Amino acid sequence: QLQLVGSGGCPVQAGGPLRLSCVAASSSNCMAWFRHASGKEREWAAVMYSGIPKQVTYTDSVKDRFTVTRDNLKNTLYLQMNRLKPEDSAMYYCAAARGVWRSDCNSDSARFDYWGQGTQVTVSS
Repeated sequence: QLQLVGSGGCPVQAGGPLRLSCVAASSSNCMAWFRHASGKEREWAAVMYSGIPKQVTYTDSVKDRFTVTRDNLKNTLYLQMNRLKPEDSAMYYCAAARGVWRSDCNSDSARFDYWGQGTQVTVSS
């Protein structure tokens, strides 16, 4: 059963902004963005717990440049990427975990069982 559909990726120039979108068929309090660059292992970029209050954790390489937001009315998760670098080029995936408490919503503890199809992001110099 497909739960997530991602979109918004396109070739961009270094330094430019880009926003990715992920539409979920059902809600989840624990969501994450992963990325997988060619020749490298998949890594997490950001994890959000959308309960009250919201909690977002970013990996060091994207801190102060990427921002995760959520539109509950549209049931959509966004990844706003600013000041993009060539090393940000990767396939980006939206993922969700179900039944995860706030303290377990992180890249180490949460099991992300629902994945989007992936969106290619290419950043040129």
